Amino acid sequence: MPSHVTFELLAMLRTRLCQPDARPGRVFLLSPANVTGIRAGQIMSDCAPSELPELPELQRRLRREGVTLGELFCFISGLYFRGKLAYARTFARVPRNFPGAYVITACGGLIPPETRVTLEQVRDICCGEVDPANARYRVPLDRDLRSLSELATDCQIVLLGSIATPKYIDPLLEILGEQLFFPVEFVGRGDMSRGGLMLRCVDAGTQLTYVPVTTATRHGRRPPKLTGRSSTAEKRHPGNSR
Repeated sequence: MPSHVTFELLAMLRTRLCQPDARPGRVFLLSPANVTGIRAGQIMSDCAPSELPELPELQRRLRREGVTLGELFCFISGLYFRGKLAYARTFARVPRNFPGAYVITACGGLIPPETRVTLEQVRDICCGEVDPANARYRVPLDRDLRSLSELATDCQIVLLGSIATPKYIDPLLEILGEQLFFPVEFVGRGDMSRGGLMLRCVDAGTQLTYVPVTTATRHGRRPPKLTGRSSTAEKRHPGNSR
């Protein structure tokens, strides 16, 4: 992977992940968007230079100056990633200018959603298989998790992603152990329901309940369907309800 894409926590950070008022910090890990779906195929497809003026604005920027990883994944994933990103930005507790969220990538380790990427770079960090047995996935992920674990000794590290499958939980638990938390309200919910729930929490200014993954029940009954969001909430997050 090109060096300009590599993200190494210890090389970038000069301070521990803690708050000056001694209250515990909070960092979020976001599962990535699916880059094999229809929307991803549309935005990441090859095109001739002559076709650039005809492309939608986001696709043009991705091929020229680049877009942030968060913006790209919000487009690809829609409601679910929008909910995760909005929630993390609202409720992270970290020092000023310190990333409060990191996206788990297929072969680029942990990358802040504010990182600007081009089409070539996205292909570099997303082309691998998200499988705990895949070295291209595990080596950079384990590297960054170890760095984060060392820096975030006074922090909750909260996974906003699936806790029912091993592809994220196994490598995260192996290194983070009791530092790893997740929202208990995620149990039994599908992706769309989680996304909608997080956006409602952002609107209300209320957080979910974080519990340690090591001792939590990860499977359960599907909870009641969410009620509709207010028109005011929809204006704050246009395009989230699909």
